[in-house]
Amino acid sequence: MTSGPKQIERAGALWMMLASSLLAVVSFATPALSQDVAPLSQNPAAQSAAAVQPPPGENQGVTPDPLSGFNEPMFTFNLKLDDWVLRPVAKGYSFIAPEPVREGVGRFFDNVRVIPRFANNLFQLKLAEASTEVARFGINSTIGLAGFFDPAQELFGLEEHPNDFGLTIRYYNIPTGPYIMLPFFGPSTVGDTIGLVADGAMNPMDYLLPTWITIVVTTGQRAAEAVNYRSLHMNQFEEADRYAVDLYGAVQDAYLQTRDHEVKKLHEEQW
Repeated sequence: MTSGPKQIERAGALWMMLASSLLAVVSFATPALSQDVAPLSQNPAAQSAAAVQPPPGENQGVTPDPLSGFNEPMFTFNLKLDDWVLRPVAKGYSFIAPEPVREGVGRFFDNVRVIPRFANNLFQLKLAEASTEVARFGINSTIGLAGFFDPAQELFGLEEHPNDFGLTIRYYNIPTGPYIMLPFFGPSTVGDTIGLVADGAMNPMDYLLPTWITIVVTTGQRAAEAVNYRSLHMNQFEEADRYAVDLYGAVQDAYLQTRDHEVKKLHEEQW
C-alpha cells in the first residue's frame, strides 16, 4: 500500500532535480561562442569522451555555445575542484592501491551499470547486444567476483556494448540541444543531461530502499568512482592542458566529436 506514494515521491524528486538543473542553466545563459571547458567528470559519457581520441576531421568548425555564460564558470569550478580535491585524493589513493586493484574497482563500477547499457541497447532494438550485456553481467558477477575481473571477454569473447539514454536520443535523430558544462559531472548537452537522469532512474535501489539511504549510497558511489577513475588517468588532463591553446574549446570539441562518433558506430553496428 505504501509503494505508490514512495514511487510518486521519488519520481517527483527526480524531476525536481532535473528542473532545477535546467533552470540554473537558463538563468545563466547568454548568446556567445565557446572560449574555454572542464575535464572533471563523474558522467560515464564524459569519461569516455575524455578517454577516447575521436577520429580527426570531424566537427572542426566553431561550435555554437549559447550557454557559455553558465558553462565557463562551471568549467573554472570543475577545474578548481579537480585541482584542490579530486586530484590530491586520487593521488593518495593511487599510492596505497596498486594499479591492478584500481582497474578491478573500475571494472566493478562498470559491471554495476549494466541496466542502462542493457535497456538502451534494447531501446535501439539491438537485441543481440542487450543479450550480451545480460550474459556478461551474469558471468562477471559470479566467475569474475562481482565484476572485479572480466572473464566474459577474456574467456568467452563477449565484449561490452557501451550505451546510454543520451545516445538513444541521438540514435533516433532527436536534437540534443546546446552544450552544457555540468558542475561535478562535466561536459554534457541538454539531451545528455536528460539521459543522465533517465539512466539514473533505472537504479533499482531507488525503488527498494528509503530515499535518504539511496542518496547516501549513490553519492558515495559517485565519489568513489570519480576518485578511482581519476587515479587511473592522473596525467590525462594535464597533457590536454599542455597541448591545447583553448582548453575549454578542446574539451567541448572532444566531447561532442566523441558523442557523434559513438552514435555513428551505433548506426553502423561497428562494436
